[in-house]
Amino acid sequence: MSHPVLALHGLSKQFTTRQDLAARLMTRFGMARKPPVVRAVDDVSLTIDEGEVLGLVGESGCGKSTLGRIVAGILEPSEGRIEFRGQNVSSLSGRERDNANLARQIIFQDPFSSLNPRQRVGSIVGEAPRKHGIIKGDFDAYVCEKLREAGLDPALRSRFPHQFSGGQRQRIGIARSLAVDPEFIVCDEAVAALDVSIQAQIINLFMDLQEQFNLTYLFISHDLGVVNHLADRVAIMYLGRIVEQGPKTELFARPNHPYTQALLAEIPRISVRHKSFHAIKGELPSPLAPPSGCHFHPRCPHAMDICARVAPKLQEVAPGQISACHLNDKS
Repeated sequence: MSHPVLALHGLSKQFTTRQDLAARLMTRFGMARKPPVVRAVDDVSLTIDEGEVLGLVGESGCGKSTLGRIVAGILEPSEGRIEFRGQNVSSLSGRERDNANLARQIIFQDPFSSLNPRQRVGSIVGEAPRKHGIIKGDFDAYVCEKLREAGLDPALRSRFPHQFSGGQRQRIGIARSLAVDPEFIVCDEAVAALDVSIQAQIINLFMDLQEQFNLTYLFISHDLGVVNHLADRVAIMYLGRIVEQGPKTELFARPNHPYTQALLAEIPRISVRHKSFHAIKGELPSPLAPPSGCHFHPRCPHAMDICARVAPKLQEVAPGQISACHLNDKS
């Protein structure tokens, strides 16, 4: 049986405020409270198969970007493990670990702050593959090839990032990722900062590149319309936890979790007229003090007593579709 390209097992990430020496001593001797802990990612398990696009959806602050950075190797998980091509990434060392990291790339939301403003585009795209010995022939020709693949004119490679538009800068980021021959790309809100017309161009580019290079994507977005267009499967995240996941067609047609239902109910549709749209009741709780039990219960119209006490487990509600809601518990 073949392994998925990427598998996450019980992945969690906590952040704590750094303390100076005096604060640590005061905490140790009971003279001060322990610093607050933010549980940004809470026991997440996912698999992504080769050539698949998994859309990760949720409100701002739910932990999507943190999970993306862990997957890309930028952050280390506090708990759990990441398997890439069936190998535990944390157990790798030396060249094997470098290869696993190169194979997983990330494209960030802001196409300006993610690029070094002091480097020319040719250096931005070619620096990593040159350092890791990927470029075997002419450096300049290699950079030109990658810029063409991202839809940029190679003649612009001597310019600086500030001389490009937002869409062009995002293409530079894409070219930089392609330059190390990745197998897996995390797209972290990669079109959110772009105009709608440019978004369509970048999304089409992602689809063309996937077909050309057999790429696998974790596509992070708060825009369900974009995810519906691009993804094969969808995972819904709320306050650090996956609350539902399944095939795109099934999940959009028959959402099970109340949070997923609320998100999908607010997608504007041409076929629906004279409808007033309302935000989901309440605000996203602080990850410093998440609600007990089901994190969504303070905002859920179907909340029961058990929801405040016990965190529901993900269970299958349809073939390939799982959801974490006590409404699915068998009586």
